[in-house]
Amino acid sequence: MRRVGDEDGQASVELVAAIPLVLVVTLMVTQLAVAGYALWSAGTAARAGARAGYVGGNAKAAARRSLPSPLRHGASIRDSDGLSVRVQAPALVPGIPSIPVTARADLGAGGDGD
Repeated sequence: MRRVGDEDGQASVELVAAIPLVLVVTLMVTQLAVAGYALWSAGTAARAGARAGYVGGNAKAAARRSLPSPLRHGASIRDSDGLSVRVQAPALVPGIPSIPVTARADLGAGGDGD
């Protein structure tokens, strides 16, 4: 005999309702990690290019070489007033636009840091 208001199966219903939320939050955190990696890579490339420019090398080529291959395509590198590297962090979900991130490094004129 069942009582009215019996809560058998309630946990299953709550779990089924919570799974999409957990998946969305996981996807958002992962997308932020991908954007962070792209920003870190752009910063590394900007610093590598700035170092190359400081010693008389080709700053743009050095910056492009230091980018990971998936980020090289579509990267924009400018060397006016410092070196600026802009890359597109890939979107994990098709149909969602990629996230543009930019990092900048000064080419520097030398000095002792004072």
